[in-house]
Amino acid sequence: MARVYNFSAGPAVLPEEVLREAADEMLDYQGSGQSVMEMSHRSKVYDNIIKEAEKDLRELMNIPDNYKVLFLQGGASQFFAEVPMNLMKNKKAAYIITGQWAKKAFNEAKIYGEAVAVASSEDKTYSYIPDCSDLDIPEDADYVYICENNTIYGTKYKTLPNTKGHILVSDVSSCFLSEPIDVTKYGVVYGGVQKNIGPAGV
Repeated sequence: MARVYNFSAGPAVLPEEVLREAADEMLDYQGSGQSVMEMSHRSKVYDNIIKEAEKDLRELMNIPDNYKVLFLQGGASQFFAEVPMNLMKNKKAAYIITGQWAKKAFNEAKIYGEAVAVASSEDKTYSYIPDCSDLDIPEDADYVYICENNTIYGTKYKTLPNTKGHILVSDVSSCFLSEPIDVTKYGVVYGGVQKNIGPAGV
C-alpha cells in the first residue's frame, strides 16, 4: 500500500525508517526484553533515551547550557496554565492576542493574576500581526506572551515583539523545529510535539 502524505496541521508524518525501527523494537528495545512503553522512567535504559533526546534537541535548536529542556505531558494547552503559575511573580503579564490559542492562553492567565492585552488583531478576525515595536507593557509585567505562528489564520511573526526588557514567552507549536530560531531571544519556548515532531505523547 502506498504511504499517505499528510499536510494537515497535525499530527506530523513520521519517516518510514522511524516507524520501522519502532516496530522492530516494540517487543524488545535494544535487548532490554521490553518495549519503551513498558519500562520504568527511572531505569538506566530509559534514562539513556531521555538524555539522548535532550542532547539531540539542544543540538538541533542550538540551546545554550543556561536553558533547561523539559519534556512534559499535557500538551501545549497545559502551558496556558503552567506559564502564569510559574512566572507570574508580580501577578501581572502582557499578552499579544493574534489568534485562538493566544486568546485561550490569555483567558487562562486571568485565573492566576492580571493578564493585560497589549496588542490584538481580533478586530479583523486575527488576519494580521499587530505592530509590536512600541507596546505599552506594564513595567511590573512578569513576561510578554505570544503564539508565534497561527496556522488557523495564516499569520506568523516576522519580527519578534519589542518586549522592553521583559522576558518573552512563545508558543511555537506550529513552527517547532521547522525553522531555525534564536533561543536566546526568549525566556521560555514551548510547543506540542504532534504538529511537527512526532506522535502526541512523545
